[in-house]
Amino acid sequence: MRIRDYFGIGPRRQRQATYVMELLLVVIFAIGIVTGSTGVIVNTGVGLLVTQLPALLERDYGIALDPALTLWITTAVFLHAVGVIGLPWADANFYKTIWWWDHLTHALSSSIVAAIGYTTVRALDRHSEEIYVPPRFMFVFILMFVMAFGVAWEVLEFTITLVAEATGNATILTQFGLGDTMLDLVFDTIGAIVVAVWGTAHLTDVVGVVEGWLDGRGS
Repeated sequence: MRIRDYFGIGPRRQRQATYVMELLLVVIFAIGIVTGSTGVIVNTGVGLLVTQLPALLERDYGIALDPALTLWITTAVFLHAVGVIGLPWADANFYKTIWWWDHLTHALSSSIVAAIGYTTVRALDRHSEEIYVPPRFMFVFILMFVMAFGVAWEVLEFTITLVAEATGNATILTQFGLGDTMLDLVFDTIGAIVVAVWGTAHLTDVVGVVEGWLDGRGS
């Protein structure tokens, strides 16, 4: 049984929840424009683009994602945007006032990265006879893939923060120090492990869709 089955949330409710969060992202983006907050504008703007990827994949490539996967992606993006803006009357955003917010968003984001890596490699493995990925290695691959992405992201955060400090501009990504970076990588790993353990059960459908797309391109 899939996780969503325990909560009794059907595809219709999943689509509704996704739509509501997308509308709220538009509101947050508008608030960023009104307040002149570069961080909110950039982070929410990128998030809105990410939420359009499922529709883009279906329209241009015929790859239809499960409503639960679309909700998963939108939730990760939405929580990040909410964390950046915080509460209107507060002095600092959620990333600075709620100690676990950064860890939650990192775990969710890394699970999406892991899912993308798993889906791509698994579909290629099933599509091509020249590619074979042993099941045991798949677990290691997902961990290494996410860790590499996580390190690259932390370097990007660190670089952007240094540039912002040097130029006197507001940073669009916040770097809280080495200790926080290490914790971020730990939660990246947790997200990767979740996908590595349960990926087969929850991503089989999308793997099949991507495999079918690859088969269609090869024919």
